[in-house]
Amino acid sequence: MDDIFIALGSNVGQRRHQLIRAIRHLQRLGTIQQISPLYQTSPYGGVSQPDFLNAVVRFTSQQEPLPLLRALKEIEKALGRQHRIRWGPREIDLDIILYGARMWESPELTIPHPDFANRRFVLQPLFSLAPEAVDPRSGKTIRQLLSECRDNTRVTLIAKNWYSDELEI
Repeated sequence: MDDIFIALGSNVGQRRHQLIRAIRHLQRLGTIQQISPLYQTSPYGGVSQPDFLNAVVRFTSQQEPLPLLRALKEIEKALGRQHRIRWGPREIDLDIILYGARMWESPELTIPHPDFANRRFVLQPLFSLAPEAVDPRSGKTIRQLLSECRDNTRVTLIAKNWYSDELEI
């Protein structure tokens, strides 16, 4: 099975709790292999809002990309995600970043995530799990993408094993 990397973020309400709840939902869709450290990050995209908590999960699942995307959207809905403005506050945000070496293009979904290489808040937790994973679009490793990333948003390590008391993996 392919390693699927899913980015998680929250900056509304009980952020850490929201991420843990999202991971519990993900466990119903497949197998969690690893969870990155937890990072606090400044917002991306220029909208004034609170800082985010971000992490990445390495995951395996029998779900194909589009059904997985739809399941992630259902998890967001179940956790109270409100759609506001683009790049605005989020109760929870779940994005498929990489799905093994697959590339996917449809109106609903692009894999690899089309802008992940420009987002330090995705690359840093992804690097902590898989620095040598390869972006199938560019052929570059996560290590290379992170070193080339021009995004200067603040990414601060909060905790390495932040989920260990909450989840059985």
